[in-house]
Amino acid sequence: MQKKMNYLIILLTTSFMVGCTSVEDVSTTEEKTDSQEVTIANTNEKSEKEETNTTVVDEPVVEDTPTQPTNELFPGYKLIQVDGGDLSGYREPSVVVDIGYGEREYWAFTNEYGQLVRVIADEIIIQDDSNEPVLSSGRYYSDEAKVPGVESDILDEGHIIADSLGGVSNAYNITPQESTLNRHGDQAYMEDVIRSTGRATKFEAIITYPDTETQIPSSYQYTYTLKGNEIVDTFDNVNPDEVNESLGLTEREPSGSTSTSSNQSGDISSVDTNGNGQVTIKEAEDAGFSMPIMSDHWLYPYMRDNDNDGMVGE
Repeated sequence: MQKKMNYLIILLTTSFMVGCTSVEDVSTTEEKTDSQEVTIANTNEKSEKEETNTTVVDEPVVEDTPTQPTNELFPGYKLIQVDGGDLSGYREPSVVVDIGYGEREYWAFTNEYGQLVRVIADEIIIQDDSNEPVLSSGRYYSDEAKVPGVESDILDEGHIIADSLGGVSNAYNITPQESTLNRHGDQAYMEDVIRSTGRATKFEAIITYPDTETQIPSSYQYTYTLKGNEIVDTFDNVNPDEVNESLGLTEREPSGSTSTSSNQSGDISSVDTNGNGQVTIKEAEDAGFSMPIMSDHWLYPYMRDNDNDGMVGE
């Protein structure tokens, strides 16, 4: 009996131990499962965050492109604004200035010495005195900038682009220019040609100086297009009458002159060197005339206009 009781106790003890082990295994398994689920959840959450961060980084950043400032059209030059009627003769170095009256865009450039060296315009727009505040003198302003040199008795305050062609009167459009050249010579003739045509395109003026100290140019070169024809006018800043005299041309028509004279009545003997009644481009140039000769010029009827565009020598 005692022996049976011992077996029963051993059996109960074994069963109890096995039951505890199962409970511990289940608990351990549940703890591991919970731990794994937490780890997986954390891993998934981390992966989602990484994917989210990666997506943000990979997305292109779209920025509004600002409008290009005007001065970036002319690298190396500072864009400044100067009143069209400013009488100061001072020019800032290495700048670009709009010297067109009203809405016109005529761009003037200075070099590092403050010398006006270049003027450009896509289109020259003739003065409109019926819609613009033009003075009785035909100018936009009553006076011009006092660039050093214009105090001379023989030098004018010469416009690179004249009032009649839509230019202003500040120092970025004025150079001291020989008076006869400005009023009656090649400068005046060029302006008259553009006015008579009504417009010009692809305009460029290159102004040259004898040194870096003076504001008085030594020469000018104008390039522009009239009716599809490119014109190039180059002349020194000197008195054309004195040049003509030195060349023995004082009795001939002054360069570019449109004044009334005996020649305008048909006397071409001083120009028509071979006496055939016709004037060639070379004969006209040798006589001191600038090209092109326009249809309203007294020489035009004696010259051959092959393309019938109203110009000879373009």
